[in-house]
Amino acid sequence: MTSTHDAPVWLVTGCSTGFGRSIATHLLDEGYRVVVTARRTDSVKEFAQHDNALVLPLDVTSQSSVDDAVGAAEAHFGRIDVVVNNAGIGYFAAVEETPEDVVDRLFDVNFRGVTRVIHAVLSGMRARRRGTIVNLTSIGGLVGHTAVGYYCAAKFAVEGLSASLRHEVEPLGINVLTVEPSAFRTDWAGSSQEAENPIADYDQSAGAARRAYHASVGHQAGDPDRAARALLKAVTSPDMPRHLLLGADAYTAAMAELNAQKAEFEAWEAVTRSADFPAGR
Repeated sequence: MTSTHDAPVWLVTGCSTGFGRSIATHLLDEGYRVVVTARRTDSVKEFAQHDNALVLPLDVTSQSSVDDAVGAAEAHFGRIDVVVNNAGIGYFAAVEETPEDVVDRLFDVNFRGVTRVIHAVLSGMRARRRGTIVNLTSIGGLVGHTAVGYYCAAKFAVEGLSASLRHEVEPLGINVLTVEPSAFRTDWAGSSQEAENPIADYDQSAGAARRAYHASVGHQAGDPDRAARALLKAVTSPDMPRHLLLGADAYTAAMAELNAQKAEFEAWEAVTRSADFPAGR
């Protein structure tokens, strides 16, 4: 447990349930100072009783809300050392079944919500030449899954943004960590909406996957409290990783994807190289 005197300051988005609540709780138990945020602060009001917690409203779909929360956090604690972009939503449907307004909403929360927070905290981190940005994506940010195509697309986008951002800010003393959980026992699957007009041709693919997601609620292998401990261990490690898979299923899926890609790249290497001008031309 760290000393609370001048302890690092963490800002965590989406603390009303799931990963966000577990992360905020564990950090406070370990003596860190925590900015606990949620769209509705009544969902996290019990955190306000903790001396090291600052409870603030934060809607990641509003830049003014993000800016206000970051400004209030910096005014109260003097800085933000670690930001955890956790807030997110899901939607279960085949790609063709997903209406445009839902696509816009998924990207507004799951991708643009992350970028809004990053933009808000970076100036302070650059000025101090230190800080850590933790972006919770998903194993679905590394491997596509049935019935969550646009969710995965938004998470892939966060992975790509994080990789580019890492090149830009690591020379300034700022770390970027992406966290890729598999299925955890949170309310994500239970609270996710789904296709209103399912297409029969997808019933055995996306339809079956939707049913499996809902049936998994309460039975997922992942423990969000253990995930919170793993995340803190990674962030405080002297050799912080750039990616942190969470859950055995995440590790299995990621390694299978890497191995399949490697095999395919190698099988097509000659064709790949043939697309260049001949040497010396």
